[in-house]
Amino acid sequence: MARYLGPKSKIARRFREPIFGPDKVLDKKSYPPGQHGNSRRRGKQSEYGIQLLEKQKVKYTYGILERQFFNIFKKASSKDGITGENFLKLLESRLDNTVYRLGIAPTRAAARQLVSHKHILVNGEVLNIPSYSLKAGDEISVRERSKSLEVITNSVEARKINRYGWLEWDAASLTGKFINFPEREEIPENIRENLIVELYSK
Repeated sequence: MARYLGPKSKIARRFREPIFGPDKVLDKKSYPPGQHGNSRRRGKQSEYGIQLLEKQKVKYTYGILERQFFNIFKKASSKDGITGENFLKLLESRLDNTVYRLGIAPTRAAARQLVSHKHILVNGEVLNIPSYSLKAGDEISVRERSKSLEVITNSVEARKINRYGWLEWDAASLTGKFINFPEREEIPENIRENLIVELYSK
């Protein structure tokens, strides 16, 4: 499946946020990319431009493409409750995102690769679909023969505590559980989901 493979620091600078993970470039250049750097005058963005930028940020953050993005939004809008919050909950319940949140992989891109290469089990069965939507109670674990992979051991060692209330993690067995969908205030990403709802409402 096609993924963004271009310069990540450039994209992070555009949004002025480390959307692909920690980035030292943001400390040195906290302004958007461009030939004239920080001295360039930038006109006021339109309402549509702001909404579109927010949508692009979410796509880059979770590593999803346009069709997938729209399908998730459509599913969120058909559910009871607040569409924007439903949308973020569905993004957070993706298998690749959960593998990243559990600390099995250092980034979402690395998590996606681990899932695709059949290193991850869901409820004891190999599952190689990064976009798979988890349900409450699903168990996520590392395949026995994959537990010694350097990318996994390094990531797990760097993970100090369970940072997310909707997940359980057992470092000894490299097993986690998706307890329930997170509440909006539990999701740490700086996302203004109302802008995306407004964009699709036009």
